[in-house]
Amino acid sequence: MSSAECVQLGVHASGVAEIVIHRPERHNAMTREMYERLLEHIGACAGRSAVRSVLFKGAGGKSFVSGTDISHFKDFREGRDGIAYEAFVERVIDAVERIAVPTVAVVDGWAVGGGLALATACDFRVCSEASRFGAPIAKTLSNTLSSRNIARLLAALGTPRVKRMLLLADYMTAQEALACGYAHAVCAPGELDAAAHALAQRLMALSPVTHKAAKESIRRIVVEQRLDDDDLIEEVYGSQAFRDGVAAFTGR
Repeated sequence: MSSAECVQLGVHASGVAEIVIHRPERHNAMTREMYERLLEHIGACAGRSAVRSVLFKGAGGKSFVSGTDISHFKDFREGRDGIAYEAFVERVIDAVERIAVPTVAVVDGWAVGGGLALATACDFRVCSEASRFGAPIAKTLSNTLSSRNIARLLAALGTPRVKRMLLLADYMTAQEALACGYAHAVCAPGELDAAAHALAQRLMALSPVTHKAAKESIRRIVVEQRLDDDDLIEEVYGSQAFRDGVAAFTGR
């Protein structure tokens, strides 16, 4: 299976799209070609009005995504290689965050490094009981995360937990993720997929106009520290969905 084929897209009649990372023999580690394919699938979802929710999954039952394949770093010779790499990863994570419809990370096993960043960029996370979350780079590659990805983690987990992850190379368990609100649900074996689709169905029953505006506001606040929102407010209050909502409540 080629690197491009290791990232698969399927769209259900229900309106749920599934993007599956399928490289279980390498714990779903990502190559550059796989990241590029992921971007293509995100673009394809954005171009299909029938897609109303997107699930991100890892195949194999042991790992969601274990980060970038370490072989990618063998040719790095200077610090600027790292700058280019982090900028590329940011393009991928940013694309996930900018998906207008609700997104769910379906985590079965390890979500590590880039996998943690991908899961955090999604709106919700459902995970198996054996799932673990972390970025143990202090004891592996001695690299770092971009400040934007650290900002996302801080918003989702809080400073103490992020310091445990990055400075102590600790992992967060599924139950810890649930207790702090990072995980929406922790599922028994065999129930994960059904729980993810049930959450997607619940989300799709709600206003896509509100979803789109709220997601973009949160992204701007967390990642860019921006509070400008006139464009979002104008789009929402000028929408037919808003007029229909008012009419439904007022009987007009």
